[in-house]
Amino acid sequence: MTHAAHPDGTLLRREAIACGINDKALARLVDGKVLIKLRQGVYCLWEVFIAASPAQRHILLARAVLRLYGEHVALCDATSCLTQGGPDFGLDLSSVHLAHLSGGGRRRSRIVHHSGSLLVDDLRKHEGRWLTTPARSVAGVVCTDGVVAGLVQANHFLHREEMSRGQLVQMVQRSVNWPGSLGHHIVLQLADERIESVGETRCDHLFFSQGLPRPTLQHPIYDPERGVTYRVDFAWPDHRVIVEFDGQEKYHRLRREGETIEQAVMREKWREDRIRELTGWTVIRITWSDLNFPVHTASRVRSAFSLASAPPLGLASVL
Repeated sequence: MTHAAHPDGTLLRREAIACGINDKALARLVDGKVLIKLRQGVYCLWEVFIAASPAQRHILLARAVLRLYGEHVALCDATSCLTQGGPDFGLDLSSVHLAHLSGGGRRRSRIVHHSGSLLVDDLRKHEGRWLTTPARSVAGVVCTDGVVAGLVQANHFLHREEMSRGQLVQMVQRSVNWPGSLGHHIVLQLADERIESVGETRCDHLFFSQGLPRPTLQHPIYDPERGVTYRVDFAWPDHRVIVEFDGQEKYHRLRREGETIEQAVMREKWREDRIRELTGWTVIRITWSDLNFPVHTASRVRSAFSLASAPPLGLASVL
Protein backbone atom coordinates (compact mmCIF):
# COMPACT_ATOMS: atom_id res chain seq x y z
CA MET A 1 0.00 0.00 0.00
CA THR A 2 2.86 2.35 0.77
CA HIS A 3 3.95 2.33 -2.89
CA ALA A 4 0.73 4.12 -3.91
CA ALA A 5 0.73 6.67 -1.09
CA HIS A 6 2.38 10.09 -1.14
CA PRO A 7 5.68 10.27 0.82
CA ASP A 8 3.83 12.00 3.69
CA GLY A 9 1.46 9.03 3.99
CA THR A 10 -1.64 10.51 2.34
CA LEU A 11 -3.43 9.04 -0.66
CA LEU A 12 -6.01 10.55 -3.01
CA ARG A 13 -8.72 8.34 -4.48
CA ARG A 14 -7.65 9.34 -7.98
CA GLU A 15 -4.06 8.32 -7.17
CA ALA A 16 -5.29 4.94 -5.90
CA ILE A 17 -7.42 4.40 -9.02
CA ALA A 18 -4.39 5.20 -11.17
CA CYS A 19 -2.52 2.41 -9.34
CA GLY A 20 -5.33 -0.08 -9.95
CA ILE A 21 -6.91 0.17 -6.50
CA ASN A 22 -10.69 0.51 -6.96
CA ASP A 23 -13.31 1.77 -4.51
CA LYS A 24 -14.07 -1.71 -3.14
CA ALA A 25 -10.39 -2.28 -2.45
CA LEU A 26 -10.16 1.10 -0.73
CA ALA A 27 -13.12 0.19 1.48
CA ARG A 28 -11.45 -3.10 2.45
CA LEU A 29 -8.22 -1.28 3.28
CA VAL A 30 -10.17 1.11 5.52
CA ASP A 31 -11.98 -1.78 7.23
CA GLY A 32 -8.65 -3.53 7.75
CA LYS A 33 -7.10 -0.39 9.29
CA VAL A 34 -4.52 -0.08 6.60
CA LEU A 35 -5.99 3.27 5.57
CA ILE A 36 -8.13 5.85 7.31
CA LYS A 37 -10.51 8.10 5.38
CA LEU A 38 -9.86 11.77 6.12
CA ARG A 39 -12.61 13.11 3.85
CA GLN A 40 -14.22 12.17 0.55
CA GLY A 41 -11.45 11.25 -1.84
CA VAL A 42 -8.64 11.59 0.73
CA TYR A 43 -7.04 8.79 2.75
CA CYS A 44 -4.01 8.37 5.00
CA LEU A 45 -1.95 5.36 6.03
CA TRP A 46 -3.33 4.21 9.37
CA GLU A 47 0.07 3.95 11.06
CA VAL A 48 1.01 7.49 9.97
CA PHE A 49 -2.30 8.95 11.18
CA ILE A 50 -2.20 7.21 14.57
CA ALA A 51 1.35 8.44 15.26
CA ALA A 52 0.49 12.05 14.38
CA SER A 53 -0.63 14.81 16.78
CA PRO A 54 -3.90 16.67 16.10
CA ALA A 55 -1.95 19.51 14.48
CA GLN A 56 0.05 17.07 12.33
CA ARG A 57 -3.17 15.34 11.25
CA HIS A 58 -4.57 18.71 10.18
CA ILE A 59 -1.45 19.40 8.12
CA LEU A 60 -1.65 15.94 6.51
CA LEU A 61 -5.21 16.70 5.41
CA ALA A 62 -4.16 20.15 4.19
CA ARG A 63 -1.36 18.75 2.05
CA ALA A 64 -3.68 16.21 0.48
CA VAL A 65 -6.36 18.85 -0.17
CA LEU A 66 -3.79 21.01 -1.97
CA ARG A 67 -3.09 18.09 -4.32
CA LEU A 68 -6.83 17.96 -5.01
CA TYR A 69 -7.15 21.64 -5.88
CA GLY A 70 -3.77 22.52 -7.40
CA GLU A 71 -2.20 25.93 -7.82
CA HIS A 72 -5.36 28.07 -7.76
CA VAL A 73 -5.79 27.84 -3.96
CA ALA A 74 -3.69 28.86 -0.97
CA LEU A 75 -3.78 27.67 2.62
CA CYS A 76 -5.02 30.42 4.90
CA ASP A 77 -6.04 31.26 8.48
CA ALA A 78 -5.40 28.48 11.04
CA THR A 79 -4.12 26.04 8.40
CA SER A 80 -1.56 28.54 7.15
CA CYS A 81 -0.42 29.36 10.69
CA LEU A 82 0.10 25.68 11.54
CA THR A 83 1.95 25.02 8.29
CA GLN A 84 4.35 27.86 9.11
CA GLY A 85 5.06 26.48 12.59
CA GLY A 86 2.48 28.36 14.66
CA PRO A 87 1.06 26.85 17.88
CA ASP A 88 -2.22 24.94 17.72
CA PHE A 89 -3.74 26.54 20.84
CA GLY A 90 -7.35 27.62 20.36
CA LEU A 91 -7.53 26.59 16.70
CA ASP A 92 -10.39 24.58 15.24
CA LEU A 93 -8.55 21.76 13.51
CA SER A 94 -11.64 20.05 12.10
CA SER A 95 -11.47 21.75 8.69
CA VAL A 96 -8.75 22.96 6.32
CA HIS A 97 -8.94 26.65 5.41
CA LEU A 98 -8.42 27.52 1.75
CA ALA A 99 -8.36 30.88 -0.02
CA HIS A 100 -9.23 30.72 -3.70
CA LEU A 101 -7.01 32.88 -5.83
CA SER A 102 -9.91 33.25 -8.26
CA GLY A 103 -12.53 34.04 -5.59
CA GLY A 104 -15.23 31.85 -4.06
CA GLY A 105 -16.42 31.11 -0.55
CA ARG A 106 -18.23 28.08 0.81
CA ARG A 107 -17.93 25.18 3.24
CA ARG A 108 -17.62 21.56 2.19
CA SER A 109 -16.65 18.36 3.97
CA ARG A 110 -13.70 19.31 6.20
CA ILE A 111 -12.80 22.28 3.96
CA VAL A 112 -13.68 25.94 4.49
CA HIS A 113 -13.35 27.93 1.27
CA HIS A 114 -12.77 31.62 1.97
CA SER A 115 -13.76 34.44 -0.32
CA GLY A 116 -12.20 37.90 -0.41
CA SER A 117 -9.46 39.71 -2.25
CA LEU A 118 -5.86 38.62 -2.00
CA LEU A 119 -3.00 40.96 -2.83
CA VAL A 120 0.39 39.76 -4.03
CA ASP A 121 1.87 40.66 -0.62
CA ASP A 122 -0.69 38.39 1.09
CA LEU A 123 0.86 35.24 -0.37
CA ARG A 124 4.10 33.34 -0.09
CA LYS A 125 5.43 29.94 -1.10
CA HIS A 126 6.27 27.43 1.61
CA GLU A 127 7.68 24.04 0.66
CA GLY A 128 6.31 24.53 -2.82
CA ARG A 129 2.78 25.39 -1.67
CA TRP A 130 0.88 28.66 -1.71
CA LEU A 131 -0.23 30.00 1.64
CA THR A 132 -1.11 33.34 3.15
CA THR A 133 1.56 35.34 4.97
CA PRO A 134 1.67 35.37 8.79
CA ALA A 135 -0.02 38.80 8.98
CA ARG A 136 -2.90 37.75 6.72
CA SER A 137 -3.19 34.41 8.51
CA VAL A 138 -3.27 36.02 11.97
CA ALA A 139 -6.03 38.38 10.85
CA GLY A 140 -8.03 35.40 9.63
CA VAL A 141 -7.55 33.41 12.83
CA VAL A 142 -8.93 36.29 14.92
CA CYS A 143 -12.12 36.19 12.84
CA THR A 144 -12.53 32.40 12.81
CA ASP A 145 -11.08 31.28 16.16
CA GLY A 146 -11.21 34.36 18.38
CA VAL A 147 -8.99 36.99 19.94
CA VAL A 148 -6.88 34.78 22.20
CA ALA A 149 -6.09 32.28 19.44
CA GLY A 150 -5.18 35.15 17.11
CA LEU A 151 -3.04 36.82 19.76
CA VAL A 152 -1.13 33.57 20.32
CA GLN A 153 -0.31 33.44 16.61
CA ALA A 154 0.58 37.13 16.44
CA ASN A 155 3.05 36.88 19.33
CA HIS A 156 4.55 33.69 17.91
CA PHE A 157 5.34 35.22 14.52
CA LEU A 158 6.42 38.57 15.98
CA HIS A 159 8.81 36.87 18.42
CA ARG A 160 10.32 34.78 15.63
CA GLU A 161 10.63 37.88 13.44
CA GLU A 162 8.57 36.21 10.72
CA MET A 163 6.13 39.11 10.80
CA SER A 164 6.62 42.78 11.61
CA ARG A 165 4.30 44.97 13.62
CA GLY A 166 3.97 47.22 10.60
CA GLN A 167 2.69 44.31 8.50
CA LEU A 168 0.13 43.47 11.19
CA VAL A 169 -1.01 47.12 11.38
CA GLN A 170 -1.47 47.28 7.60
CA MET A 171 -3.48 44.04 7.64
CA VAL A 172 -5.76 45.31 10.40
CA GLN A 173 -6.37 48.52 8.46
CA ARG A 174 -7.35 46.51 5.39
CA SER A 175 -9.68 44.14 7.21
CA VAL A 176 -12.04 46.58 8.97
CA ASN A 177 -15.05 45.14 7.14
CA TRP A 178 -14.32 41.47 7.75
CA PRO A 179 -16.88 39.59 9.90
CA GLY A 180 -15.36 39.27 13.38
CA SER A 181 -12.71 41.89 12.72
CA LEU A 182 -13.51 43.91 15.88
CA GLY A 183 -11.10 41.63 17.72
CA HIS A 184 -8.23 42.84 15.54
CA HIS A 185 -7.87 46.00 17.59
CA ILE A 186 -7.39 44.04 20.83
CA VAL A 187 -4.75 41.87 19.18
CA LEU A 188 -3.00 44.95 17.86
CA GLN A 189 -3.08 46.54 21.32
CA LEU A 190 -1.61 43.50 23.11
CA ALA A 191 0.64 41.85 20.51
CA ASP A 192 4.29 42.07 21.52
CA GLU A 193 7.42 40.37 20.19
CA ARG A 194 8.81 40.03 23.73
CA ILE A 195 6.17 37.46 24.69
CA GLU A 196 7.74 34.06 24.13
CA SER A 197 5.07 31.40 24.66
CA VAL A 198 1.40 30.49 24.56
CA GLY A 199 1.21 30.58 28.35
CA GLU A 200 2.68 34.08 28.56
CA THR A 201 0.28 35.28 25.87
CA ARG A 202 -2.68 33.92 27.80
CA CYS A 203 -1.42 35.56 31.00
CA ASP A 204 -1.12 38.93 29.29
CA HIS A 205 -4.63 38.64 27.86
CA LEU A 206 -5.95 37.63 31.29
CA PHE A 207 -4.50 40.78 32.85
CA PHE A 208 -6.12 42.86 30.11
CA SER A 209 -9.52 41.16 30.23
CA GLN A 210 -9.67 41.44 34.05
CA GLY A 211 -8.86 45.15 34.01
CA LEU A 212 -5.41 44.98 35.60
CA PRO A 213 -2.86 47.68 34.71
CA ARG A 214 -0.59 46.84 31.80
CA PRO A 215 2.57 45.16 33.11
CA THR A 216 6.13 45.74 32.00
CA LEU A 217 7.25 42.81 29.84
CA GLN A 218 10.63 41.11 30.33
CA HIS A 219 11.46 43.47 33.16
CA PRO A 220 15.24 43.45 33.95
CA ILE A 221 16.56 42.91 37.47
CA TYR A 222 20.30 43.32 37.90
CA ASP A 223 22.31 41.21 40.35
CA PRO A 224 25.46 43.23 41.19
CA GLU A 225 27.15 40.38 43.08
CA ARG A 226 27.00 38.02 40.12
CA GLY A 227 27.04 40.62 37.36
CA VAL A 228 23.97 39.12 35.65
CA THR A 229 20.55 40.46 34.73
CA TYR A 230 17.43 38.39 35.35
CA ARG A 231 14.38 39.07 33.22
CA VAL A 232 10.91 38.36 34.57
CA ASP A 233 7.83 37.73 32.45
CA PHE A 234 5.64 40.49 33.89
CA ALA A 235 6.28 43.22 36.44
CA TRP A 236 4.43 46.13 38.00
CA PRO A 237 7.31 48.16 39.49
CA ASP A 238 4.97 50.72 41.06
CA HIS A 239 3.25 47.91 42.95
CA ARG A 240 6.43 45.87 43.60
CA VAL A 241 4.85 42.75 42.09
CA ILE A 242 6.21 40.20 39.62
CA VAL A 243 4.33 37.45 37.78
CA GLU A 244 6.09 34.51 36.19
CA PHE A 245 4.29 31.94 34.05
CA ASP A 246 5.23 28.47 35.22
CA GLY A 247 4.72 26.15 32.25
CA GLN A 248 6.66 23.02 31.38
CA GLU A 249 7.47 24.49 27.95
CA LYS A 250 9.48 27.16 29.73
CA TYR A 251 11.80 24.60 31.33
CA HIS A 252 12.30 22.87 28.00
CA ARG A 253 13.11 26.22 26.38
CA LEU A 254 15.51 27.38 29.08
CA ARG A 255 17.10 24.03 29.91
CA ARG A 256 20.85 24.05 29.50
CA GLU A 257 22.78 21.40 27.62
CA GLY A 258 23.03 18.21 29.67
CA GLU A 259 20.58 19.51 32.29
CA THR A 260 17.55 17.49 33.39
CA ILE A 261 14.10 19.02 33.78
CA GLU A 262 14.42 18.58 37.56
CA GLN A 263 17.70 20.47 37.58
CA ALA A 264 16.18 23.23 35.45
CA VAL A 265 13.26 23.53 37.90
CA MET A 266 15.62 23.81 40.88
CA ARG A 267 17.72 26.42 39.08
CA GLU A 268 14.58 28.41 38.34
CA LYS A 269 13.52 28.19 41.99
CA TRP A 270 16.93 29.52 43.07
CA ARG A 271 16.59 32.35 40.53
CA GLU A 272 13.18 33.28 41.93
CA ASP A 273 14.49 33.32 45.50
CA ARG A 274 17.38 35.52 44.40
CA ILE A 275 14.99 37.97 42.71
CA ARG A 276 13.02 38.25 45.95
CA GLU A 277 16.24 38.93 47.87
CA LEU A 278 17.30 41.64 45.42
CA THR A 279 13.96 43.44 45.13
CA GLY A 280 11.83 42.59 48.15
CA TRP A 281 8.94 42.32 45.69
CA THR A 282 6.14 39.76 45.70
CA VAL A 283 6.60 37.02 43.09
CA ILE A 284 3.49 35.16 41.90
CA ARG A 285 3.68 32.05 39.77
CA ILE A 286 0.79 31.35 37.39
CA THR A 287 0.26 27.85 36.00
CA TRP A 288 -1.88 26.47 33.18
CA SER A 289 -4.67 25.62 35.61
CA ASP A 290 -4.70 29.19 36.96
CA LEU A 291 -5.53 30.46 33.47
CA ASN A 292 -8.85 28.63 33.65
CA PHE A 293 -9.91 30.80 36.62
CA PRO A 294 -9.19 34.35 35.43
CA VAL A 295 -11.22 36.15 38.12
CA HIS A 296 -9.48 34.31 40.95
CA THR A 297 -6.05 34.69 39.35
CA ALA A 298 -6.52 38.42 38.83
CA SER A 299 -7.65 38.68 42.45
CA ARG A 300 -4.34 37.17 43.57
CA VAL A 301 -2.46 39.87 41.67
CA ARG A 302 -4.66 42.63 43.10
CA SER A 303 -4.13 41.28 46.61
CA ALA A 304 -0.38 41.44 46.02
CA PHE A 305 -0.78 45.07 44.91
CA SER A 306 -2.59 45.86 48.16
CA LEU A 307 0.00 44.12 50.32
CA ALA A 308 2.85 45.93 48.61
CA SER A 309 1.24 49.33 49.18
CA ALA A 310 0.27 48.68 52.82
CA PRO A 311 2.50 50.16 55.56
CA PRO A 312 4.73 47.76 57.52
CA LEU A 313 2.87 45.93 60.30
CA GLY A 314 4.85 47.62 63.07
CA LEU A 315 4.14 51.08 61.68
CA ALA A 316 0.47 50.26 61.25
CA SER A 317 0.15 49.23 64.91
CA VAL A 318 1.69 52.50 66.06
CA LEU A 319 -0.67 54.53 63.88
